[in-house]
Amino acid sequence: MNPVVQKVTERIIERSKATRAAYLEKIEKARIKGPHRGSLSCGNLAHGFAACGKEDKDSLKAFTKANIGIINSYNDMLSAHQPYEQYPDIIREAVKEVGSVAQVAGGVPAMCDGVTQGQDGMDLSLMSRDVIAMSSCVGLSHNMFDGALMLGICDKIVPGLVMSALAYGHLPFVFVPAGPMPSGISNKEKAATRQLFAEGKVGRDELLESESASYHSAGTCTFYGTANSNQLVVEVMGLHLPGSSFVNPGTPLRDALTKAAAKQVTRLTDLGTEYTPIGHIVDEKSVVNGIVALLATGGSTNHTMHLVAMARAAGILVNWDDFSELSSVTPLITRIYPNGQADINHFVAAGGMALLFRELLGAGLLHNDVKTICGEGLEKYTKEPFIENGELVWKDGPTEAADPGVIATTEKPFKQDGGVVVLDGNLGRAVIKTSSMEDPNVVIEAPAVIFESQHHLDGAFKEGKLNKDCIVVVRFQGPKAIGMPELHKLTPPLGVLQDKGYKVALLTDGRMSGASGRVPAAIHLTPEGIDGGLIAKVQEGDMIRIDPANQAVTLLVDEAELAARKPAEPTLVADERVGMGREFFGALRSHMTGAEQGACSLFVDEN
Repeated sequence: MNPVVQKVTERIIERSKATRAAYLEKIEKARIKGPHRGSLSCGNLAHGFAACGKEDKDSLKAFTKANIGIINSYNDMLSAHQPYEQYPDIIREAVKEVGSVAQVAGGVPAMCDGVTQGQDGMDLSLMSRDVIAMSSCVGLSHNMFDGALMLGICDKIVPGLVMSALAYGHLPFVFVPAGPMPSGISNKEKAATRQLFAEGKVGRDELLESESASYHSAGTCTFYGTANSNQLVVEVMGLHLPGSSFVNPGTPLRDALTKAAAKQVTRLTDLGTEYTPIGHIVDEKSVVNGIVALLATGGSTNHTMHLVAMARAAGILVNWDDFSELSSVTPLITRIYPNGQADINHFVAAGGMALLFRELLGAGLLHNDVKTICGEGLEKYTKEPFIENGELVWKDGPTEAADPGVIATTEKPFKQDGGVVVLDGNLGRAVIKTSSMEDPNVVIEAPAVIFESQHHLDGAFKEGKLNKDCIVVVRFQGPKAIGMPELHKLTPPLGVLQDKGYKVALLTDGRMSGASGRVPAAIHLTPEGIDGGLIAKVQEGDMIRIDPANQAVTLLVDEAELAARKPAEPTLVADERVGMGREFFGALRSHMTGAEQGACSLFVDEN
């Protein structure tokens, strides 16, 4: 093992000793009660299988055949989740073939940040993760299930599903992806049209045509944002079948993998032959593996919050120092948009997950002594799935990239580090994604221009007020303020300013997520402005320095003056908590932890 990866892992194990022990004790107590249907009264059980056919009722009465719950995030507005409409039928039939039963245990909401970006609904996005976790727990609470299949893809959905699965950590869970849509127009072309629109050089018709040619069919968006980062991380943590993350929907291979996942979970139940609960798969080593794979591929900065919350659900305590130290020794070995021009389908064609596993294992960057849904170790994940003579088979994956411009080797990486840097200073702690930046060590020292809304920046940009070196400060965007929405409306105008030769950067207690691009962006700043953060004391024209090489973010104002300043009063927060259902989320908002603690409302009683 790489000594730094080993050291960070041992530090996490030591830090988590008490909470992990308590978690394992909890799930063991749940396990020894046996198949839970046996503890139900006759009336309870009759309600649980009332809608089943006679054969399934007889199976469930016997207590010797597994009942598999399905948690489904299907809706047909969200392209990534539209394929899940047919999955329950596929799963029920596959499970029946091995003598077990499957029931849809519940549905969870699945919103699309691509639809809500810049809209009021985006303020619910991050909090929806916790709602999904709670909703899934409700679905599984009937005590009817010996294991479950989790159907989810996108930004907050998979982390929420993982958290809820870990709450039922004595049960086995298999995560079932739906795959990316086929490639549309190039990401470079799409980004160029967005920038031309921001400059007023093309109209809305041209912009919509470009966007529609990119997001054009069922399946996950093909850029490497949070949705595809979710799939990669979950596979590396051993919760997917090998090579299943990025198979296009509506293909024979996709259906075969779904059937295989359904059958595999029955083997992992306490009634099966290979009992493997998710609480034993997700341990400190698998969490570190997930972080390393995220860093090696330049994945979503949202996981600096999601992986923290996911780990906490298993009694594992992770912080940003762990991310930063792992990033320092994890080479960047993929170029997938926005870290390059290739999309996720190009990544698959270049060698995909099998080659990624091979490279990281060979370099000692992944722990191999871990459990997965396929047994011990990660060697199985260096294989690729195929349909051969009508059967699903796995064959050895490639040993080198078909396109070295998309997947590099650990010996000759695109960058020597993982491209996620933790910034620290008098302003607090923030994250910056350097893997997409032209110069990852650029220092931006410039006067502050302050906004309380991403929408207000657009007007200042159009009026030419930002035609200068500046650090754009967008504050009161954090979890407790308005739910920490993504601020991607900022990216095109800041990119235009950068192209004009101005030194610009962004500082915010809000999010930029997996699509953080070439503009230096110190994001997820904690403590947030509404919760005592110094960002609330920044005044127009104050000099700020963002220095990734030295991991620093500093407000260059005399300490005595800062002490005398009163924090600014948020003028927009009250209005941004009302409408589009936002008023119903006040309790969650008020209990949200800081970004480094996972921006989570579910563990507040223990923090």
